[in-house]
Amino acid sequence: MPEQPVKTHEQHVPADHTAYAHVTSSYYPTIVAVFTATLIISNVCATKGVAFLGGHDLTLGPLQILPINTDGAFFLFPLAYVCGDVLSEVYGFRATRRAIYLGFGALVLASFCFWIATELPPAAFYANQQSFHTVVGVVPRLVIAGLTAYFIGQLLNSKVLVLIKERTKEKHLWARLIGSTIVGEFADTLIFCSIAAGAIGITTWPDFINYVIVGFVWKTLVEVVVMPITYRVIAYIKKREPTYA
Repeated sequence: MPEQPVKTHEQHVPADHTAYAHVTSSYYPTIVAVFTATLIISNVCATKGVAFLGGHDLTLGPLQILPINTDGAFFLFPLAYVCGDVLSEVYGFRATRRAIYLGFGALVLASFCFWIATELPPAAFYANQQSFHTVVGVVPRLVIAGLTAYFIGQLLNSKVLVLIKERTKEKHLWARLIGSTIVGEFADTLIFCSIAAGAIGITTWPDFINYVIVGFVWKTLVEVVVMPITYRVIAYIKKREPTYA
């Protein structure tokens, strides 16, 4: 029998319809794996507070420039929302919710394993127990902050994207990506910063507001900047998903 041509997104999904793919292909588990790895790595990196502009107030003439406060996961965490956008756009809310649950479980497992590893008695020749505890030691406040912010932020991100898609169908992808990012990232950043600020050394209102604003603006800008890449990834998967309908 002659080989059947692979159907593409343009061939069988009109612009005025809403389509999703099944999760039986290899793309879904690959994206979920990247998504989950990003979450675990980000939660470890986030234990470090980061300040740009020297970490001290700077004065330029009459202007006082405050340091830019953030955490060590600022460069990586936006990738989790890019993955969430791809999952929501291609596979729908139910499949994305499954990925969010898997990521949540992975974070809980990682935190539990880190706690066990730090509590195990160090060998006599091991001189880095305190350093190990500082890097991966479980801080309950950070764990609660990360899990709560991730869970609510990702669910909102996915739900908003799918709701917008129900109205825009296959058109105006940019509106879905930006709209869901603004809602999801704001909720994620506000919740995480509110719970975790004290654990990483932020104790004043100006520093807290700085932390929230910088985190939200940065994460949103990153997703806007990488939107052309997100577009290409989504288009690539849609074209190669025979069940996308």
